Amino acid sequence: MRRRQSLVVALTAAVLAGAFCAVAFAQTTPPKVLEDNQVTEKNLLDALTPSAEELEGIRTRSLRVAPAGGPVAGNQAGSATAATLVPRRDVSLLVTFVINSATLTNRAQQLLDVVGRALKTDQLAALKFTVEGHADPRGNRQSNLALSQARAESVRKYLIAAHGVEDVRLLAVGKGDTELLNRAKPTAPENRRVTLVTRLE
Repeated sequence: MRRRQSLVVALTAAVLAGAFCAVAFAQTTPPKVLEDNQVTEKNLLDALTPSAEELEGIRTRSLRVAPAGGPVAGNQAGSATAATLVPRRDVSLLVTFVINSATLTNRAQQLLDVVGRALKTDQLAALKFTVEGHADPRGNRQSNLALSQARAESVRKYLIAAHGVEDVRLLAVGKGDTELLNRAKPTAPENRRVTLVTRLE
């Protein structure tokens, strides 16, 4: 009996370890960064459109919180795992701003015009997105966070004003310098990016 219990414990540990590895992989997969000539409606749709399986999982997944100390309601454990393992649909753009400000350059507006058209397509029109602003580590952390938030807001406002994207579809979030893509070169342009993330909710 003791041997059987040990085997069950070992198998459970192996399953949990595999789950943690899967979660880590999903979270550490680097975002796609599109350069100027790569910002096309097709590339944006490929990066941001959830698969049919992902959409079905969102529709059918129900996550109910159990009372403190109480049993898990329904299939909460399985639902929580499924929610954690949903791949992140995102794309990063090298949107440029006036130095040390949140003012979009003319080129940035041209890139966002492509984004605006993509967000109005049939594939994306019903979805919501987070606009993440990122900064390089020059300056202090607090000012970088404020600047990245202001830049995310600038992108959000432009998409709403210039392309009629509904404001409820876009959430602006500043990440500061906490998610560098190029740690070897902190001042690299990809560390000053804007990332669009499909909100699978």
